[in-house]
Amino acid sequence: MAPSRPITRLLIANRGEIAVRIARTAHRLGIETVGVYAEPDRDALHVDTVDLAVALGGASPAESYLRGELIVRAALDTGCHAIHPGYGFLAENAAFARSVIDAGIIWVGPTPDQIALLGDKVAAKQAAIDAGVPTTPALAASPGAVPADATMPALVKAAAGGGGRGMRVVRQADELADAVEAAAREAASAFGDGTVFIEPYLEDGRHIEVQIMGDVHGEVVHLGERECSIQRRNQKIVEEAPSAGIDDDTRHALCDGAVALARSVGYEGAGTVEFLVGKDGRINFLEVNTRLQVEHPVTEAVTGLDLVELQLTVAAGEPLPLTQSDVTIDGHAIEARVVAEDPAADWMPSTGRISAFRVGDHVRVDAGVRDGTDVTPDYDSLLAKVIAHAPTRSGAARRLARGLRTARVSGVRTNLDSLVAILGEDDFLAARTPTSYLTRHSEVLDGAGPTGDDRLALLLGAVFESDRAARAADAVTGFAPSGWRNLRIRGQRTTWLLDGRPHPIEYVLDGEIATVRVGPWPEVTEDGTLASDERRTATVRLLGGAAGRPVLELDGRRRVIEVAFDGETAVTSSRAGTLSWQRAPRFDDHEAEAAGGGPVCPLPGTVIAVHVAAGDRVADGQLLMVVEAMKMEHKITAAGAAVVAGLPFAVGDRVDTGDLLVALEAADPPEDP
Repeated sequence: MAPSRPITRLLIANRGEIAVRIARTAHRLGIETVGVYAEPDRDALHVDTVDLAVALGGASPAESYLRGELIVRAALDTGCHAIHPGYGFLAENAAFARSVIDAGIIWVGPTPDQIALLGDKVAAKQAAIDAGVPTTPALAASPGAVPADATMPALVKAAAGGGGRGMRVVRQADELADAVEAAAREAASAFGDGTVFIEPYLEDGRHIEVQIMGDVHGEVVHLGERECSIQRRNQKIVEEAPSAGIDDDTRHALCDGAVALARSVGYEGAGTVEFLVGKDGRINFLEVNTRLQVEHPVTEAVTGLDLVELQLTVAAGEPLPLTQSDVTIDGHAIEARVVAEDPAADWMPSTGRISAFRVGDHVRVDAGVRDGTDVTPDYDSLLAKVIAHAPTRSGAARRLARGLRTARVSGVRTNLDSLVAILGEDDFLAARTPTSYLTRHSEVLDGAGPTGDDRLALLLGAVFESDRAARAADAVTGFAPSGWRNLRIRGQRTTWLLDGRPHPIEYVLDGEIATVRVGPWPEVTEDGTLASDERRTATVRLLGGAAGRPVLELDGRRRVIEVAFDGETAVTSSRAGTLSWQRAPRFDDHEAEAAGGGPVCPLPGTVIAVHVAAGDRVADGQLLMVVEAMKMEHKITAAGAAVVAGLPFAVGDRVDTGDLLVALEAADPPEDP
């Protein structure tokens, strides 16, 4: 057995929040940190967090974070004793782990052989069977070779990788071939390995995973289980520990099975054994993730342990500082992933520059972004993980909901409102959360944020802060009362858009008192009279406040509104939540025309597949092209029968929002035979 080797300088082979999180523990332990970065990340938070950062060059992951030889060279050149891969990128790449060890550097993770064995989901299933872990059979599949005896519904899965990529749920046998092809393509893009397999899919199952930790001395412990059933596109967005939806017998079976499997392969380091628990109580082994999981903070919260510290301890050759009897579970923890996506638009990724980022208020925040961070299509959409811990599950849900409700993230669309809606939804609070939860509760995806007077107060914050800024900048007429004009029959009119919907406001400001009318203003009728005014009227007191922080009183209730402008967008925040408003133009742009001639790109990304050629006739709904952004595929389809007139882009080309992807012309009706 090799003697322990101290780690005093650590290279973190990753980016974003996980790189920041690893650095935080390393610094607490007195370990120097070295980071790496691609060109787009040169001003990223993780670059400023580490003690030294090394440029990898390139813009895409393939040119930077997936270049194992560059990372090993960076570690050697900077005198690092160990490399921590985080999760994603090369974290589960056995060849990379072997190259690290061969270079004389400590690998913070399982051995290359363990990664290779358990990273192959088919081989891992066999290992689980051999260890006595309940599981389901796996069927081999590949594009053009799909088994005819697959049980429906089925789950197509990539043999390598993780994070929900390379996975497809299939309910109709005639859809299986397309699902296999798409999953293989996605897996090859994400992991460099397009191998997939098929297994039965359990409807209404619960996704439960067990955290394990092993050392080089043969000790293995579990740190309890987590539930990660609330998912979109097979990727988790809400996780919790412990699971409130299983009984103690199931919990023991899961944890015992995970430890048995780990012991059978002599597992070293941190890992996660994932299961699906059916509504009938059946336990089915899914896979082993041979790395730290995104959701590990909930385990840290309920156990009081730092998993990164345990990883570094084990990697240095030291024994685990605890036995199974030392592991206790205290209270309940829930984690929500804040992502740059729009849930109401089928989780369409959102790119742009974050103009404001603030998440907090009695919660733990693991973030990889800050004010000024550019969110690009090259990387995962994860912005931050927000974790709440409380003695009870309901207490953790309340605490987390408040932390998210009062968060302020502007510049990109996020799922904040949907997360708040989930945490207050009845089935969630009752722990009725199978993997079909979002399908059954699609209403939470339209989470609208603050409503009623809370929404009105946020709108008025934008209105009056805009008024204040305009008057302060106007040296000529800034003295005049707001709404002053030659015709005194109406006040100042302005319209703001929320999710594209107009919200008209008319107001007259006299000192600190504003008379406000909310709603579409009455129009002149055909007989020349003014239609009845059915708008709500409210009296608002402006109580002052600093620039960007107006204080107002609406119907006797004092509210403090924080307002941040980014061009014509105003992000308004209060304790009720955050809303983003767009100022509507005063005059219509009669020259603006909708893009025509074919589908346009919905977001920046890369073309990864083209399914048509110039001259092809296409039908309504036919797949034309696939664009990848933020590690997700987006299908581009025809909106009607047409003929392909041209293809401006090919596989591998970068595309931007609004780009014409496929030039289409109206199709002549087919000639009679």
